[in-house]
Amino acid sequence: MTDKALSGITVIDFTEGISGPYATKLLADYGATVIKIESPGVGDGTRRSGPFPDDLPHIEKSGMFLFLNTNKKSVTLNLETNAGAKIAQELLKNADAIVESYKPGTMDRFGLSYQDVKEINPKLSYISISNFGQTGPYKDYDLSEIVLYAMGGEMYSTGLEDESPLMLGPNMSLFQGGAIAAVGSLGTIYRSQLEGSGQHVDISLMECLAGSIDRRMATTLAYEYTGEITERKALSAVGYPLGVYPCADGYFELVGGLLRWNQVVQMLGSPPELLDPKWSTPEAMQDPELNAEFDEIFFPWILSKTKQELWSLAQANNIQSAPLNNMEDVASDPYFKEQGYFTNIAHPVAGDFLFPGAPWIMSETPWEIQTPAPLLGEHTQELLSAIGYTPNDLVRLREQNCI
Repeated sequence: MTDKALSGITVIDFTEGISGPYATKLLADYGATVIKIESPGVGDGTRRSGPFPDDLPHIEKSGMFLFLNTNKKSVTLNLETNAGAKIAQELLKNADAIVESYKPGTMDRFGLSYQDVKEINPKLSYISISNFGQTGPYKDYDLSEIVLYAMGGEMYSTGLEDESPLMLGPNMSLFQGGAIAAVGSLGTIYRSQLEGSGQHVDISLMECLAGSIDRRMATTLAYEYTGEITERKALSAVGYPLGVYPCADGYFELVGGLLRWNQVVQMLGSPPELLDPKWSTPEAMQDPELNAEFDEIFFPWILSKTKQELWSLAQANNIQSAPLNNMEDVASDPYFKEQGYFTNIAHPVAGDFLFPGAPWIMSETPWEIQTPAPLLGEHTQELLSAIGYTPNDLVRLREQNCI
């Protein structure tokens, strides 16, 4: 990929799951050569987590794996063997970066710690992604998305009022950690190119989440400044219509209220009942009796219209709004189609599927999926031959369960 933003950058990828593979996917999709190291016969655990076409598990058909590993090359290495660790060290000699997501101390056991690698390639940038970072009292603890969300603080204030806390959405924290790791990787690679020396970047998923703009930053600052802890409570804003409402084919969200009252009335066709000045005061927006009277007019109107009809009317009247789309709606949305956001990827085993496309657009060095996610060990022979291993060597290494 000679015309891509990260062409000429080589990354050795010792990650699996979501955060690490997402970080290296971002690098690969913008042109870096990413060599993914997987265990022989087993591979990345995401290969077995799905979703799968027709719900039939297959090591080469996991939708999550296929999305997270585009444009990468797969080499199978048993790092528990001396020969496997030696091959990894040889691959690192000409690399620009290593990204790993093992538990702290695991890479040391393989002879691939930061100190070990510095001796092999002083310019190498070394990025570690772990649950709680490489140091501290929690560094050896296991973690999952719900644990991240709970310990990060914000789960305390999400969910229904007077009910138990609820986690919002799956894997958001893991993807965010991957995005931050990609940025950290680029920063240290750039420094290495300028100054000729690498460094160790320590990515803690917990610290990524604790500083997230996804509500935590605001609620943490609120506590620091006022000592107040954000509670779980119902939406409390002035005005109506405000919130999510049923419509003819699903649900629609509107933000009306006093500031947009005139636009709301126009959107509804200016019914005579809503032209009375009594509606246009701040007090009216907090009056439950007037709210109930408004609902008698509003609900028959909104229930008679589809999401797309409401979307057009609301936008024409400059009202903040949105259809509550399901994934079928998103996939068929004309905006995404016109932008060409979803990308068809043809995989030799899984088949053809649409996947999310470029997270950002670069005018001169475009994003591109040139190859689908690799088959397990697909590039082992190619890459080991390139560093001097003969066909007989490869046979011997397979017999020893090294590759």
